[in-house]
Amino acid sequence: MYILDTTTTTSNFDLPNDIAKLLVDPKTYSNRELLHAVYTWARATNPFGRAIIEGFDPFWVATKHADVSAISRDSSLFRNGDYSVVCRSKAAIDYIISVTGSPHIVKALVQLDGDEHQKLRALAQSWFMPDSLLKLDERIRRLARRCVDRLAQYEGGPIDFSRDIAPYYPLHVIMDILGVPSQDEAKMLVLTQELFGGEDPELNRRKEEVTSDNEVLAKNLLAVVEDFRHYFEKLTSDRRRNPRNDMATLLANAIVNGEPISDASRLGYYIIIATAGHDTTSSSSAIAMWALSQFPDLLPRLQADPALIPQFVDEAVRFASPVSHFMRTAAADTEIRGRTIRKGDWIMLCYGSANRDEAIFDKPFEFSIDRKEARHLAFGTGPHVCLGQHLAKMEMRILFEEMIPCLEGVESAGELEMVASSFVGGPKHLPLRCFMR
Repeated sequence: MYILDTTTTTSNFDLPNDIAKLLVDPKTYSNRELLHAVYTWARATNPFGRAIIEGFDPFWVATKHADVSAISRDSSLFRNGDYSVVCRSKAAIDYIISVTGSPHIVKALVQLDGDEHQKLRALAQSWFMPDSLLKLDERIRRLARRCVDRLAQYEGGPIDFSRDIAPYYPLHVIMDILGVPSQDEAKMLVLTQELFGGEDPELNRRKEEVTSDNEVLAKNLLAVVEDFRHYFEKLTSDRRRNPRNDMATLLANAIVNGEPISDASRLGYYIIIATAGHDTTSSSSAIAMWALSQFPDLLPRLQADPALIPQFVDEAVRFASPVSHFMRTAAADTEIRGRTIRKGDWIMLCYGSANRDEAIFDKPFEFSIDRKEARHLAFGTGPHVCLGQHLAKMEMRILFEEMIPCLEGVESAGELEMVASSFVGGPKHLPLRCFMR
C-alpha cells in the first residue's frame, strides 16, 4: 500500500505536486499499484484538478468516468488538433513543432477534428464494422489456432507470454488487413514497440533511460516515424501500380472531396493502423492470460460455459486499459465541476482511472466476468471512439474460443512487468506455465 504525499498545493483545485509529477513519470505506469493509488486518491479528493509541473504546460486531470466520457463526446468544445494529444514536456513539444510545424509527430485520426476527421475516418470505417469483419472470421480463426499451437510448444515450461506469444497473433491479423507482407511483420513490431515504448529503456530506440522533461524522447519518436515513412512510401508506390484488396491499396489511392489525401494524412493513417491495430490487443490478451493464472476458478468456468468468453474479453480490456490517456484542448471557456476552464486549457483524460471508478463499477479492482454492462472507456467514446474496437474484441474472442478448450491450467512463473509508458502500455513480461489438454 502506498502512502502518497498530498500536502503541497498552491490552491484548492491544484493537485499536490507529488501527485502531479507521478502522472507524467513513465515509471509510475510500470507500477500499477502506485498508479491506481494516485488515481484512487484523485477520484476521491480532487477528481478534476490542475497539474502544475516544472517543464510542462499546466493541464487539468479528469479521473472520473463521467467527466472523461462527457469531454470525449463533446469534440467541438474539447478538441484534439489544437495542441498535443499526448502529454509531453514543453521541450519535447517545442522540438516537434520545430520539425513538423505542428505539436503532433504525425497527422493521424486522433490529431484531427470536425469535418476533416469525419471524412478521413469514413475512408476505412466500413473495413472495421462487424458485418465486414464477419468475412474474416475463418481467416482470423486459422491464425488463432496457429497461436494456440505455438503456445503448446512450451507445454509446462516457462514462457514469457507478453514477449513470445501475445504480439504475433494480432500483428498477423492487422498486417494481413493492411497488406504488409509477412516478412516485414517483425519490422512493424519493432517500430511499434519503439513508438509506444519510447519512454521505456528496454523498448525505446536508444535502449536508454529517457526523462519526461526533455526533447530526447521527441527525437527518438520522430526517427521512428521517419522509418515508417520510408516503408509506407514504398508500399504506396507498389499499390498504385499493383492494387489489391487491402487497406494499403485504399490509402494509396484515397480521394476526399475530389482530391487525393495528403501524404501526411496517409502516413498518419498507415501508422495508427500498423501500431494501435495490434499493440493494444496484445496487451489486453496478455492481461486475460494473467487473469487465468491468478484466478484458478476462471478457466473451468469458461470451459463449462464458453458463452462467457465475450464478457471475459471485455473485462480484460477494462482491466488492461492499454491507452492510459489522451489530451484535449478547450476551444472556449467552460466550467467543469465548478472550475473555470479557459479557452486553450489542456486536459488529460485518464482512461485507466475512469475504468476503476467506484461510481460506475462495483468492486472495480476485482477481475469479474459477471459485469453485465460494458461501460468501460478503454476504447474511448464519442467521435474518436477506437476505429478498431470491433476487430479487437473479435480477435480476442476467437483467440480464447480456440485456446480455452485446449488449456488444462495456467500458472504464474514470475512477476508481471509493465511497460514504462505514460501514453500506451501494457504487460512487457508475463512469465507463465501453460498446461495443455
